[in-house]
Amino acid sequence: MPRSSSTASTRKPGNGAKQRLLRTLVCTDAQEQALRAQGYCCIAGVDEVGRGALFGPVVAAAVVLPQQPDGLHGLRDSKQLTQRERERLDAAIRSVARGVSVVEVDAATIDDINIYQATRQAMTQAVLALETPPDHLLIDAMRLDLPCPQTSLIHGDALSLSIAAASVVAKVYRDRLMEQLDRLHPGYGLAAHKGYGTARHLQALRALGPLPLHRHSFAPVRLAAAAPATGNGIPA
Repeated sequence: MPRSSSTASTRKPGNGAKQRLLRTLVCTDAQEQALRAQGYCCIAGVDEVGRGALFGPVVAAAVVLPQQPDGLHGLRDSKQLTQRERERLDAAIRSVARGVSVVEVDAATIDDINIYQATRQAMTQAVLALETPPDHLLIDAMRLDLPCPQTSLIHGDALSLSIAAASVVAKVYRDRLMEQLDRLHPGYGLAAHKGYGTARHLQALRALGPLPLHRHSFAPVRLAAAAPATGNGIPA
């Protein structure tokens, strides 16, 4: 079930060509300024993290930035930032934002309704969890079943400050969750790969078998569940 606070690629999304493209894009508040010129005053950026992972929830965040946010120098797509930069920006975003919400949808729900619908559910619940209802949504490549006017932007987290802020907040939240779960489930390397299908993670799946928090509808997990665990362990 959603909680506030299929198949998939076996590695983290984003190949070299895509990463080079994203580095050429400039993240600004141009979209927000254009919407304010049309009369909108409470604009929420919405983004998700963990859609392609094999383990754990998909996490969505919604962020409403002030018209002139201070202290957000360097804000852009969370995948283009170091962990230290994300941590700094997460704190800065939370200190200046007019509204921040984070929602996670767990692996069992992902298996029940598929990752696309689970992602939409997380984003929708994140918007609804904002204390002040937004009058326009800026969303990274998605449309939601909400009456609020929406703008869907391809590579939105690399173009819009509001979406980038949501990307950072969701990423920091989910990374911290993976570090906590790594302590509860040692041997899978969750703190390192954050649940994505790295070689180390796939090796752990073969050696130890999947956990209940793995996404059992995803092919690599389904295959690991069908085979006997080798019990050989993986390098630390």
